[in-house]
Amino acid sequence: MKRVLSLIRRACDEYSLIDDGDKIAIGVSGGKDSLALLKGMAMFSRFSPKKFTVVGISIDMFDGKSDFSKIKELCNDLGCEYHVVNSQIFDIVFNERKESNPCSLCSKLRRGMLNTKALELGCNKLALGHTADDLIHTFLLSMFYEGRLNTFQPKTYLDRTKMTVIRPLILTDEKLISTVAKSLPVSKSNCPADKHTKRELVKDILKNIQKDIPIAKDRLFTALIHPERYNLLDKEFNKDNK
Repeated sequence: MKRVLSLIRRACDEYSLIDDGDKIAIGVSGGKDSLALLKGMAMFSRFSPKKFTVVGISIDMFDGKSDFSKIKELCNDLGCEYHVVNSQIFDIVFNERKESNPCSLCSKLRRGMLNTKALELGCNKLALGHTADDLIHTFLLSMFYEGRLNTFQPKTYLDRTKMTVIRPLILTDEKLISTVAKSLPVSKSNCPADKHTKRELVKDILKNIQKDIPIAKDRLFTALIHPERYNLLDKEFNKDNK
């Protein structure tokens, strides 16, 4: 956990993710990334030079039928608040709408409920458990399926809700998270689309590339976080070379 804490602190320092007096909501799905983030941020709040508090929030997609008791116990041990928001997201996405691409709508609904509950609790920031691997996968998804070079930012201010979204695990590798998660109450996903998404396909593609180029993932990550490692054609180049 020490290495994860070190990377959380580095991300918070490099990207100015935390300010004195912040009340930060942690989106806790029950997966390894969100639980590692919850524990890491709660521990970091004890020695961070900038004083802040954390609150765990879970969205129950099955309208109160999910068991979050172990996460509640973890929050009690960490000394932080914990709240569960009941929802009918599963029924809306899979039964009513019968979405062919359920992840997009599900994500929007969950994020909206997280923001609403966080604001209700007086939080000014929402922390999400996106890792360095997620940064790369999102970039590849954008490139392959949207035809653009794009990924999420470490820190995003939402004008409509006045909420700031932060990603303290953005420098943390998923393998490290998996090691830490062995001691956490990780829940098995009940989502029918789990392991059958475009993101999962991109993960497999990258793994196959790494068989021939072992450093591929590291180089992609370095290119994404380094402000000067790009050489893309722009409109001025096109004008000069017509």
